[in-house]
Amino acid sequence: MISLSPLISRHAAGRRLGRQITLILIAACAITARAAAPFDLQNTAPSGSHAAVVQTEQVRAELVAHAPQGVQPGQPVWVGLQFQHQPHWHTYWKNAGDSGLPTQVQWTLPAGVTAGDIAWPTPTRIAIGSLANLGFENTVLLPVPLTIAKDFQPPLTGDLEIRLAASWLVCKETCIPQEGNFVLRLPVQGSTALHGAAFDAAHAAQPQAFAGQTQAQVNAQVVTVTVRGLPAAWRGKALNLYPETPELLETAATPGASDTLGAASGQQWKDGVWSASMPLSAQRSSSPNVLPVVLTLGTQSLRAEVPVTGDWPALAVRAGVSPALQAALDNNRAQPKAVDAGLTAWAIGLAAALLGGLILNLMPCVFPVLAIKVLGFAQQGTRSSGEQRAQGLAYTAGVVLSFVALGGLMLALRASGEQLGWGFQLQSPAVVAGLALLFTLLALNLAGWLNIDKLVGNLLPSSLASLQLRHPLADAFLSGVLAVAIASPCTAPFMGASLGYAISLPAAQALGIFAALGLGLALPYLLASWLPAVGRWLPRPGVWMEQLRRFMAFPMAATVVWLLWVLGHLSGVDGAASLLALLLALSMLLWSLQLVGRSRWVFASISIAACALLAGAIGPNVLKLEEAPAASTTAAEGWQAWAPARVQTALAAGKPVFVDFTAAWCITCQYNKKTTLANADVLADFAQRQVTLLRADWTRRDPAITEALGALGRSGVPVYVLYTPGKPPVVFSEILGAGELRAALNTL
Repeated sequence: MISLSPLISRHAAGRRLGRQITLILIAACAITARAAAPFDLQNTAPSGSHAAVVQTEQVRAELVAHAPQGVQPGQPVWVGLQFQHQPHWHTYWKNAGDSGLPTQVQWTLPAGVTAGDIAWPTPTRIAIGSLANLGFENTVLLPVPLTIAKDFQPPLTGDLEIRLAASWLVCKETCIPQEGNFVLRLPVQGSTALHGAAFDAAHAAQPQAFAGQTQAQVNAQVVTVTVRGLPAAWRGKALNLYPETPELLETAATPGASDTLGAASGQQWKDGVWSASMPLSAQRSSSPNVLPVVLTLGTQSLRAEVPVTGDWPALAVRAGVSPALQAALDNNRAQPKAVDAGLTAWAIGLAAALLGGLILNLMPCVFPVLAIKVLGFAQQGTRSSGEQRAQGLAYTAGVVLSFVALGGLMLALRASGEQLGWGFQLQSPAVVAGLALLFTLLALNLAGWLNIDKLVGNLLPSSLASLQLRHPLADAFLSGVLAVAIASPCTAPFMGASLGYAISLPAAQALGIFAALGLGLALPYLLASWLPAVGRWLPRPGVWMEQLRRFMAFPMAATVVWLLWVLGHLSGVDGAASLLALLLALSMLLWSLQLVGRSRWVFASISIAACALLAGAIGPNVLKLEEAPAASTTAAEGWQAWAPARVQTALAAGKPVFVDFTAAWCITCQYNKKTTLANADVLADFAQRQVTLLRADWTRRDPAITEALGALGRSGVPVYVLYTPGKPPVVFSEILGAGELRAALNTL
């Protein structure tokens, strides 16, 4: 922890340092809060939804949407459940065939919104021994139209919340029943079109209505279907026939495109008329007057509702239970299981968040505070055990409440339609500038170039100047706030999944995830404050602490350099240079205020005039947000700017795709970029396997990148994803290792 209590010795020096840093924090927090005010939340119209994802070893299921004109009466709104199957695994069509179960969906929608039926794409025949099933492999989207009533009233949040409870059976040699609960929030006024290509492909895969003549004749245990008016290109060729009604025909005996034409195979052509004879299923459960079927040839498919003539054989009596008993059994299987599963998942999410916060202490972005924590431990021997524990609890409260406040702000902005994720505050030039000011003041103070005691004594009454000495717990609390300010741009292992999971939860449960992250970050110091032996492991207080304190000014100054670099990505070189000039002028002002006598007023007047002149002349450069540079390719390494269309284009061409979701303010991202992603062996593997390399730069707000992260179950960077045609994407750890990445590439 950054101990803001006595740090330097057993005497007044430690109290002075604690008071100095606390006063800096109070002033800088106020300035940062004011700097955050211009953060424009109106510039970006939301253009996506927050999709929940269920990932298993066999399938990745995702709820997606397509509402290009927003959610308005009379405008097309589509939602759909997209499956990405592992090789050789499949789920089922509306008629699963000789075995299996179709995917079931149950929607929970606001008043004025109703869901239609699944617009099923054309299935494929999947042979399982002597049986035949009808279903889908690789990637398939099951689209569903939403109808928006004329009296629909948009929610106050500006988002339409869609909830889906789905169940499906996924099979290979064995079958596994699976289920998932999904949530999707669509901006009512914005455009949601990221998955437009997937919906277009799903609509194209649906069978077209057939306008020709059809007839089905029942004769004993056989049904003969006759079709006239099929396309000329179809004539003389073997066709597939898929009955939509389950448990009516033997699917394995229905016509297939691999059959040899002729009466013996069940299908034949005669005078331009196609006919097929099929046996009834032994499990037949209905005797319909109309037989809906889908006929296919290659990628073309037609749907016909065939009228049935003749007499159906009598149905066999099927064993069953009473309706009342069946209802009771269904009720027992329904909600408790879902509730228990939800609570279990939340408990796992809390544990992962706690572990992620704990690992966050070891991330590079938190290094500047580690040495100051050591100073705090060294001084534990000068305080009673009660004081140590109270300050440990105060520090923990500062960290946890800061995490909860930051997470709550992110959730509130997302609920209002903003496409934001973890680290969103550093996408604002004003916030970056405020943090640069904060760390400049800390660096000056630690180096001894800013005498807060003299400055405060000259400007404030003595009663206010000594306020901090009477409230050491406030000192510890504010040090926790500072720790979160430093750590918030980073994402440690386990944090990414926890944050992505949090945004799909109700607000109370989501804030619990953020609180667990904060507790993990604060836990080492909290435990140390309750274990007095920790302080005895370190050397006794002495001159070394003063030297270490002054040395810590350099990591703080390095943080300012990093923030200036981040600002350069947002406001350009002029913005970064302008902030540097303003910080220099402010430093001169603070120095002049510490002088005494006439020189203080002379130099202070000059400094104030310089600050005012620079603020008016170049201050706007700091807050402006430059347009993003045009998408380009880094020829030396082969990286291209990310775009959803580029991912789909490469996959359609059969090429794997690796996407680096990154940001200039993410130190972990920069570390991975300079190590693993610059590794010669890794780059050689990329080139050998012709992997398309895309870099999604999230330094500034980008709704498309935010939505893509949400689809992967993440809400912050870094995120590294390997897409392979026909397979679910592979999401790597936040700390990317060359061995881990090369092992995945070797499977291509």
